[in-house]
Amino acid sequence: MPLIRETLVTTLSSEGQPHIAPFGIHVEEEGLVIAPFRPSRSLNNLMANPYAVINYIDDVRIFAGCLTHRRHWKTLPAQEISGAVLAHALSHAEVKVKRVEEDDLRPHFFCELVYEEMHAPFLGFNRAQGAVIEACILISRLDRLSQEQVEKEIDYLKIAVEKTAGPREETAWKWLMEYYDEFRQEKGWR
Repeated sequence: MPLIRETLVTTLSSEGQPHIAPFGIHVEEEGLVIAPFRPSRSLNNLMANPYAVINYIDDVRIFAGCLTHRRHWKTLPAQEISGAVLAHALSHAEVKVKRVEEDDLRPHFFCELVYEEMHAPFLGFNRAQGAVIEACILISRLDRLSQEQVEKEIDYLKIAVEKTAGPREETAWKWLMEYYDEFRQEKGWR
């Protein structure tokens, strides 16, 4: 089983517009693997422009923002590839797609490292940051999970947020819960 790092990946459209998306990047012997679901803008972008920037970040608002339609985060030009680096990144890796393993649900883009840079030290996650990232993963899969499972996990994650969140984590959690409440209303969940 591969190691998975929770990151934010930026890709460029064929028109050069950056797109930011949370991704669990697989770290394998061959390198880094990006596996977007079909259909997705990240998938389309990787097909049009076989480069990406993997951003390592501790500001969980960006993870939550991407899932709740708040995607306007400042980017800077990548150093060695046609790509965009998140201005909030603590570090980033610029990668080039070497091969694609096709799949009906989730193609795998095997990437090689072209360039990487550290911008600021990573001082560790607090429990609320971890809980927000887990909630992001949960929210991204609402259409595939039962209401009972979602409620149980949110109740558990909420404990860490209430005990250890700072302002950024509180904002991210609020965005996710607003999104979840809208989803519940649309689906008729109690």
